Amino acid sequence: MHAGPRLLALVLASLACSAGWAQTIRPGLWEVSQRVSGNPEMDAAMARMRQQMAAMPPEQRKMMEDMMARQGVSVPKSGASGDMSVRVCISPEMASRQEMPQQTEGDCTTRVTSRSSQSMKVRFECKNPPSSGEGTYTFQGDTGYTMQMAMKTVRNGKTETMNLDGQGKWLAADCGNIRPVR
Repeated sequence: MHAGPRLLALVLASLACSAGWAQTIRPGLWEVSQRVSGNPEMDAAMARMRQQMAAMPPEQRKMMEDMMARQGVSVPKSGASGDMSVRVCISPEMASRQEMPQQTEGDCTTRVTSRSSQSMKVRFECKNPPSSGEGTYTFQGDTGYTMQMAMKTVRNGKTETMNLDGQGKWLAADCGNIRPVR
């Protein structure tokens, strides 16, 4: 798997960890931004992807950005921060069940290990790509959260570790053309 799709799969896997919030969440369009660190190879792959995007002719770059945007994904145009942003839709039904979108691929399981009114600790394991991790979500009411997660994945038979730092924020009641994940 190329670094771009692999990183997207790991970002989506971390979304799976959000299931079962004790807090209420607001239905509508959410933006989840995450920064991966601690893996020099992944950092280099993201830097190459940004360089390749920057080197594209403007029409080709816009076409690529539009294609990614239709899938709810955006990558920063400049800087080396490694941020990736995904927009997701929380349906009213999902909000009433107090759940965030879950990855539909990867055969992932998630377990909440502790929760309070302001935070939740989780562990997850996915079979494809093989990955596992644990993290903490800290909530800011029904419209936002921050997240820190330590993850392990296997690539080419070798275990790699990385950290994800992220945040989720509610953007609007209308999801536009972005459909709920489940």
